[in-house]
Amino acid sequence: MALEHFFRRSRPKQQAGADLPDLWTKCPACKETVYNKDLDANSWVCPKCGHHLRLDAAQRIQVLLDTGSFEQLSGRVWPTDPLDFVDTETYPERLSRAQAKTGRPEAILTGRGRIVDVPVMVAVMDFAFSGGSMGSVVGEEIARAAEAAAEAELPLVLVAASGGARMQESALSLMQMAKTTVALEGLHAKGLPYISVLSDPTTGGVTASFATIADVILAEPGALIGFAGPRVIQQTIRQNLPEGFQRSEFLLEHGMLDAVVDRREQRNYLAGLLRILTQMPVPSAAAAGEVQP
Repeated sequence: MALEHFFRRSRPKQQAGADLPDLWTKCPACKETVYNKDLDANSWVCPKCGHHLRLDAAQRIQVLLDTGSFEQLSGRVWPTDPLDFVDTETYPERLSRAQAKTGRPEAILTGRGRIVDVPVMVAVMDFAFSGGSMGSVVGEEIARAAEAAAEAELPLVLVAASGGARMQESALSLMQMAKTTVALEGLHAKGLPYISVLSDPTTGGVTASFATIADVILAEPGALIGFAGPRVIQQTIRQNLPEGFQRSEFLLEHGMLDAVVDRREQRNYLAGLLRILTQMPVPSAAAAGEVQP
């Protein structure tokens, strides 16, 4: 009986509120389960199939910039509710939930840093914050980053990830398309490079404004890029859409992008590109082989 009791005894229950570490991630493309440490070492690209998993802003900074080089500029402007917007809940309630989830006031992170020793200004959109939607603060922070880059005579690298304009701010959100475009003109006037990296997904008013007016437009493999959704387009033009429509490889083939660059190669690619555009010398022959685009 004692032996039978041993095999039948229940396992200890997890205490309420106890946190277990997330050790594994299931790739949404190949469905393989991958150890998170392996994903992190591989820039969050699936080692089985090469699928590029989505990154939040902090992960993107870690992957893109030299370790310890990032100096944050954004975070001092917080969103408000100018329209007293309510749908199934109030806009402030939605904002509070997104802020608690990401630990930042808005769907954007900007600052100064270095990419393989090349000084840059960076702006990174965060899809984890309300789908990376562009509200007034997102537009303001991008405009401030562009102005700071022009003042410091630094190139600007922007990583886009967005579902488009934020409906809870209506026309105020759409106005950010014009604001960011005007601010970016200051870089052009000074002959400073602006490079845009489109990640999955980049859609709506973000695609129709600052994300696609850069001097060089790059994208990650397999990224969804477009203005309206495929269903809306198909219903509008009443035609079947081609295979792979709105994916980065299709857009590269049809001239909308300059290159599709694997995330694991982006740092060296961007560093080489920035050195060419800014006429910055490569520090040594050894480094020259590492940073050529």
